[in-house]
Amino acid sequence: MTRRVAIFLSGGGSNMRALVGSMTGDHPGRPALVFSNDAEAGGIVWARAQGIATEVVDHRPFGTDRAAFEAEIAARLVPHGIDLICLAGFMRVLTAGFVGPWAGRMINIHPSLLPKYRGLNTHARALAAGEQEAGCTVHEVTPALDDGPILGQARVPVLAGDTPETLAARVLEQEHVLYPLVLRRFAAGDRRAIFLP
Repeated sequence: MTRRVAIFLSGGGSNMRALVGSMTGDHPGRPALVFSNDAEAGGIVWARAQGIATEVVDHRPFGTDRAAFEAEIAARLVPHGIDLICLAGFMRVLTAGFVGPWAGRMINIHPSLLPKYRGLNTHARALAAGEQEAGCTVHEVTPALDDGPILGQARVPVLAGDTPETLAARVLEQEHVLYPLVLRRFAAGDRRAIFLP
């Protein structure tokens, strides 16, 4: 059975593009929707140009009413018959009220070797701690921030003279490899973790 995949993003969507590009041939998933909280996000513009359905819900008019914002997101998903959600640079924290109904059907990529460095500024924090390696993690989404069962990790050595920007660029290259590999397995119902060297 082909799974209809929604990809959530807030920016340019390089991980989204890697996921979309991978969902061809015998892949068990198909890109059914690209969603953002920003109508001007580069990823939304790109998806529209590819003929992929898009939806935008700006979080700002909702103020602090996260439940109303998430209810609107949920309503926008219904017409597209979404089976799985991939978070790919979606910069809004989703509450248990949204995550709960999608348990086991929503995954995220995070630019650190979880459980280290949840949240933001992961590369700067890894460098400040003197880490010898960094990387990225794909995990199932739970209500806890950057938590949930790990589905895959890719490791990147920290090099002498690295800055947060140079390290981020090398990690991003591995994100584009790891996330599509994990999605292919996840969409087929395989939760075994993938670890890339």
